[in-house]
Amino acid sequence: MTSAVVVGSGPNGLAAAVRLAQEGLSVRVLEAEPTIGGGTRSSTVAAGAGAGIVTDECSAFHPMGVASPFLASLGLERHGLRWRWPEVQFAHPLDGGRSALLWRDVDRTADGLGADGRAWDRTLGMIARSFPDLVPDLLGPAVHVPRRPIVFAWFGALAALPASVLARAWRGDEARALFGGVAAHAFSPLDAPLSSAVGLVLGAAAHAVGWPVAEGGSQAIADALAARLRELGGVIETGVRVRTLEDAGSFDVLLLCTAPGAAASLLAGRLPAAVARSYARYRHGPAAFKVDYVIEGKVPWAAPDVARAGTVHLGGTFEETARAEKQVLAGHMPARPFVLVGQQFVADPGRSADGLNPLWAYAHVPNGYPGDATEAITGQIERFAPGFRGRIRSVASRTVAQAEAHNANYVGGDISTGANFGAQLLFRPRVALDPYSTGVPGVYLCSAATPPGGGAHGMAGFHAAERAIAHLRR
Repeated sequence: MTSAVVVGSGPNGLAAAVRLAQEGLSVRVLEAEPTIGGGTRSSTVAAGAGAGIVTDECSAFHPMGVASPFLASLGLERHGLRWRWPEVQFAHPLDGGRSALLWRDVDRTADGLGADGRAWDRTLGMIARSFPDLVPDLLGPAVHVPRRPIVFAWFGALAALPASVLARAWRGDEARALFGGVAAHAFSPLDAPLSSAVGLVLGAAAHAVGWPVAEGGSQAIADALAARLRELGGVIETGVRVRTLEDAGSFDVLLLCTAPGAAASLLAGRLPAAVARSYARYRHGPAAFKVDYVIEGKVPWAAPDVARAGTVHLGGTFEETARAEKQVLAGHMPARPFVLVGQQFVADPGRSADGLNPLWAYAHVPNGYPGDATEAITGQIERFAPGFRGRIRSVASRTVAQAEAHNANYVGGDISTGANFGAQLLFRPRVALDPYSTGVPGVYLCSAATPPGGGAHGMAGFHAAERAIAHLRR
């Protein structure tokens, strides 16, 4: 029987394994860590306040997961995957008790933005209405023939703009901040070309499909994919670190759910020189410093409706968010960093217990940041939720170094597995017609370093597996 080995059990690695197993291959997944899932792992508070409460270790909200054509085709609900939506998809509080809210309903969102509502509808609303047509292109390789070229060209024209330019479509702080917060998910300078792209995709997705959580924790995504793989005869081995090609054992095709640097090390002496140079030049972006809180009750937001949101972006005005992101890119830690807060429990109350709730948060910090950002994160939450400190019952921080040790793909704490700006936003991990090919026959890269980039959608794994299948058929 034709055999395949997949290194790494993040959503892309597992999706690749499932697709290969669907073709009748004998599939082995090798995972270095004790548990599967990569960025979709969850854990429980071990002891003390909130013992047993579920926390997500990295990815928490999954608009592209629920939009993924491949995941949707697998019937993962048979294996326990349930999506749960918050009432408000995300919120952006401002000083003085003001806030902007994004609802699934475009009209309701626009109404809340007052005079800027019409402009919101003409940008994010129109993209949201075209979202089903855009998804195959957005989640496909960068170089391809668009299925709906006119729609895609219109989206591309907006996506090419710097976020700071597109933000001029709105005059009020609320709408500008709401867009700036979602654009900041790219970990990129907001005055750079193409820095609108991630904000437009994720913002439109929030209207079109929402920002759901996986019931019981993001681990449910990995567990459902693993169950489907085992149903197809695939095998997963944990605690197996692959450092050389020989460590992978025998295979007909090999898929690497790794960062390009790790792939280059594993394939040392075998990579074509041009590919080796491209992998060596591959850039990693800013890092995430993560804090998990256990709090009593809810966060006392100054703007009460923020408590209804699954995700909260803390960055102040658009200009303040842009300034903090620029500082991070320059290697400086902002006094007030951009912070994401996850209130997964509002959509999935089963994660809480005895009046205690998990609160997930991370700040954007420089790549390789050696310091402790816990107080900066707590301070940003307190700024928009006076009295928050008094609700805290326990705090667990994960430094940048600990993040990389926990997931080797997070080089320097970069949870996107690569910088999302410049040419690399479009051409990951190198400029090539087939970005998944390593140039070594039968060996493919399938991590978030390849198109379509980060997110628990599994599409990078799917596309890499399709290349491997085509290779076997030749």
